[in-house]
Formats: sequence, structure tokens, C-alpha cells
Amino acid sequence: MTFDPSAVRAQFPIFAGANGTALHYLDNAATSQMPRAVLDAIVAFETTSRANVLRGVHRLAEAATEAYDQARRRVARYANVPAEEIVFTSGTTGSLNLVARAFGDTLSAGDEVVVSGIEHHSNLVPWQMLRDRRGVVLKILPVTDDGRLDVSALDRTLTPRCRLVAVTHASNVSGAVTDVAPIAAAAREVGAKVLLDGAQRAPHGPIDIPALGVDFYAFSGHKMFGPTGIGVLWARRAILEAMPPFLGGGEMIRTVTLEKATWADVPHKFEAGTPPIAQAIGLGAAAEWLMRLDWPSVTAHEMRLTQRVLDGLSGVSGCRVIGPSGLQGRVPVVSFTLEGAHPHDICQILDSHGVALRGGHHCAQPFMDRLGVTGTTRASLALYNSEDDVDALVHGLTRAAAQLQ
Repeated sequence: MTFDPSAVRAQFPIFAGANGTALHYLDNAATSQMPRAVLDAIVAFETTSRANVLRGVHRLAEAATEAYDQARRRVARYANVPAEEIVFTSGTTGSLNLVARAFGDTLSAGDEVVVSGIEHHSNLVPWQMLRDRRGVVLKILPVTDDGRLDVSALDRTLTPRCRLVAVTHASNVSGAVTDVAPIAAAAREVGAKVLLDGAQRAPHGPIDIPALGVDFYAFSGHKMFGPTGIGVLWARRAILEAMPPFLGGGEMIRTVTLEKATWADVPHKFEAGTPPIAQAIGLGAAAEWLMRLDWPSVTAHEMRLTQRVLDGLSGVSGCRVIGPSGLQGRVPVVSFTLEGAHPHDICQILDSHGVALRGGHHCAQPFMDRLGVTGTTRASLALYNSEDDVDALVHGLTRAAAQLQ
């Protein structure tokens, strides 16, 4: 599929259903919209083959199982990894908690886990809980003034006691994309594993996980044009096989007696209970839809819009952009502050102009503390956004500045 922004936007029913009111949706880092291809896949499953998966032998159950397995294969192709290494979870948060529990329970007191000062709470709080539960040492990789991980601090942060480096692939606040190569190299030097929170990277084109040289990768469906309630954990098969299961119950077992249980093969070992079948099918459809796009053209379009945002914000009195000032090494996420104005007030005023933004600490309170602010306003772009969306943002923000300052 070649990339035509207006034609792609037309595939998203929500933009046609705004009852004549302009919808300038710039909150994609929180949740993106779903194209018709994803909605159709979910409806088709629910109306033609809704049943539980894996063990049923009737027609509907077999059709449901095949659709579920196909979803896993599609997501695996999107990430360029074997399908048996894809674990379906409830979202990035669920994936990170799975690692913090299953891999974390293999760690001992005094072992070290390294995170960064820009992490989403879902990649910080589980490790704090692990520290409190097992006595591991939690160390922090600092952040530069432009919202990037300070890789120059790797040598003094990682020690031979380090067992895991868990950092963002792309920041949900600054939009900065992490330079993974030096982190992976430093981790290998001390024998540590690397986990990437890919929630903000996954919507912006297929991921070549093997090329990153990491051991764990997590992302969510609802940020990459799929349903809510579905996420992915990828890990190397040997790691999945070595980790104990996180949840116990049906489907994750091989045998059960009153005395003990043995586990199913990966990935089912980590998918206890009835999985989010329709959501997984929707995510698989989203991955398939995304893989048909012309990604060099999509990326160029997103970066043109990002530059338009940066240029527009530079002309608004009292506006300060948080994070990289240019386009190098970033996703189309732009956070900013407006002197004398609270982010929530900005969002409410912009909503009256039909512009949907996100205001607050973005589940990254330690980074807000580093910046010396309580929160920021965030505009996050997706492939269906246009120049009109950006212009509505800048126009509305100019009006808000005059009203609030």
C-alpha cells in the first residue's frame, strides 16, 4: 500500500463520525485510533467464530484458535521474531510486570537493575516493587537536558552485579529515541540482559528486534492502531524457558495433580486463563495493516508535521519545548510548557478548538521533577494527522496564551 495521508485518514471511521465537528486528534501517544481493517477483523471474529481457543474441537473453537495463532504470527512478522517468542499480555504494563515477577524472581539480594530517569511509571514501579520484595539494588541512568538517556554514564552505572537494564525505546514525554547500541554493548560487557519499553516506538513502523541486540521487548496494541487490553512481550526463547511462570491456571499447564503441576511450552506457559482473543486478533490485523504501508513515506510525513509543530510552538509567547529541538532521533511526540498556564487548562481550552491533547505528568513524575515542573502539555502525532491538525494546535495555543498569561 502506498502512502496517501488523506486516503489513510479516510480508513478511520472516527474521523468521519464527528458530526461535522472538526477532530484534531493529537493524543496518539496515549491511545491511537483504529482503522476499518482492525474493526472489521474484530467484528468478523465476534460474529462468525467467537469461541474459546486452544483445546476445543468443534468448528468455532478451531476457527478461533486458527485466528488467534494467525494474530501471533502477524505480530511476530511485525517484530521480525519467531512466533513462539511472542507472549500476549494485557499491555506494556502487563508485559513489564511479567518480567519483573518472572525474571525478577530469579534475582538475589544485591543484584542490580538499571532504569533511567525518564521512564514511564510502568517501567519504574515494578522494579521498585522488586527491590522491596527481593532486595535488589535499583540504579538510575541519568537523563540529559534534552530528554535523552545519558549513555556517557553507562560505565559508572553498570557494574558486574547488574543483571538487567530496563529502559524506554522512545520517551513518551520528550519523544527522544534511545541509542540502544551502546546500552546493549555495555550490558553485554557485564553479563546483563536488556529490556526495552517499546510502547512509543511500535506505532511508527515494523521493528527489527534482533537488530537491536536486546533480550526483552514490550509494547501495546492500543498505541499502534489496535484494541485496548492487548500487549506483547517478546523475549529470547531460552530466557522464556528459564523463567518461572507469572500466573497459574488453565492453559499454561502441561499436567496437574493434587501435588504438583508442569508447564506448557512457551509462549503458552505465560498465558494463563482465557486470553484476550478478539483483542489479539485486532492487534494482528493492525500489524498486518501497518506492514502494507510505505514506511519511508510515512516517516517523512510524520517528521514534516513534527517540524511544523516545533516551528509553530517557537512563535507562541512563553512556550518552552521539552526534549529534542530537532528531528534527529525522535518520534513525533512533542511536550511543552506555557508560562503561567497549567497543562490541564491548556488542554481544556484547546479542546474547545477541536484539538485533543494530553496534559499532566504523563506517568513520568521523576522526569517532571528533573525538569522542575509539575507537568507538561503533549501533542503526539500519527500517520493520519495533517497540516490542518498542527495549524489548529498552534492557533488554539496562541489564543490560550493570550487568555491564560
